[in-house]
Amino acid sequence: MAIIRKKELKAMPQSELGAKLKELRQELLSTRAKTASTKVADNPGKYKQIKKTIARIKTIASQRRYKIE
Repeated sequence: MAIIRKKELKAMPQSELGAKLKELRQELLSTRAKTASTKVADNPGKYKQIKKTIARIKTIASQRRYKIE
């Protein structure tokens, strides 16, 4: 679920971006906790994908706030 394309994110309204950001942060937290408890990551690339998607959402939100195209 962590991979969301940039075009899809730009098409989302601001409220939906906020909800998606909250959801991804929760997923990141659970992935970290699961890795910490088992000492073995099920999918090591998932952590990186989630972080990148969070960064994309924050970038798009910032661009909208400052009206950058």
